[in-house]
Amino acid sequence: MTVAIIGAGLGGLVLARVLHLHGIPVTVHEAEPSPAARRQGGMLDIHPWNGQPALAAAGLTEGFRELVLAGRESARVLDRQGTVLLDQPDDGTGERPEVQRGELRQLLLDALPPGTVRWGHKVTGVRTLGEGRHEVSLADGTTFGTSLLVGADGAWSRVRPLLSGATPEYVGVSVVETFLFDGDTRHPAAAKAVGAGALYALAPGKGIVAHRESGGTLHTYAQLYKPQAWLAGSDDATVLARVVEEFDGWAPELIALIADSDTPPVVRRLCTLPAGHRWDRVPGVTLLGDAAHLMPPNGEGANLAMQDGAELGQAIAAHPGDVEAALAGYEAAMFPRAAAEMADEDIYAILFGEDAPHSMVALLTGAESAAK
Repeated sequence: MTVAIIGAGLGGLVLARVLHLHGIPVTVHEAEPSPAARRQGGMLDIHPWNGQPALAAAGLTEGFRELVLAGRESARVLDRQGTVLLDQPDDGTGERPEVQRGELRQLLLDALPPGTVRWGHKVTGVRTLGEGRHEVSLADGTTFGTSLLVGADGAWSRVRPLLSGATPEYVGVSVVETFLFDGDTRHPAAAKAVGAGALYALAPGKGIVAHRESGGTLHTYAQLYKPQAWLAGSDDATVLARVVEEFDGWAPELIALIADSDTPPVVRRLCTLPAGHRWDRVPGVTLLGDAAHLMPPNGEGANLAMQDGAELGQAIAAHPGDVEAALAGYEAAMFPRAAAEMADEDIYAILFGEDAPHSMVALLTGAESAAK
């Protein structure tokens, strides 16, 4: 059996690692030219019910624990004037420890044999060959065949059309991502506003969410309800100016998180697959992570992807010689798990609804759950 994973994100790499531990040959095909081609997202809280067991299945619990940034489970909620409504310290239990996505990805890469990940392998198409085999075409004009194809290639998966006609739809929220480096020294007011962990500065329709990363880096996401075409075609200076304009009248230390960015802003338009997305079993191919169940960021995406990867790897190892039994068992568990998360409460109604920022205070203190 040959296993080809498309996409070297966390879910695909966990799958590759679990297969490697079970002696099953695997290759991972990644469009990016190298591990350092771009920043790999921000902070992730790794959950004890899905992400942590997935890393344990990959034999990487000790390495993961070494990446945890102490104190980052703290959270603050501010209003637009910078008034602190909630300052929730890290309780020190480490139940949902925070790590940087890029460092976690590197841990997984380092745990694979050299050559497992084929960098610069941008997939342009896939087609069925019959009897469970598929052919993958790459941008350089080459092709390869595989008896098991796994799409771990994110929101705009090239593998998904083999299984489903679903495409991501815009959820109405646009995000502009910025960074301040050496915040405590170079941007002390902004650093003080963020605090030790996560910052939520919120109002109806918009908000500034930021995290303190290692080395005093302040990683910010300005988020707004906007039409999908908002900022389309704008240069970096225009993007920053227009976003700052949206937060006119907010506290200067909050606006600085955007206006003083040490990197070019990155615009992201949040999309989702239909709730309960699933497909009929197709021989020799499956999906995991965002390729299977893309949803707006709610703290579960990376954890679910790693859980998918671990459980798929374990299913393949448990059914030697019977790929279809492995895939059927994996999908039977994955579909309802993902559907439950996608049907969960709309985090953006809490972040930017009519009662923001007080709705976020209620969520973090448990008052919202108690009222139900």
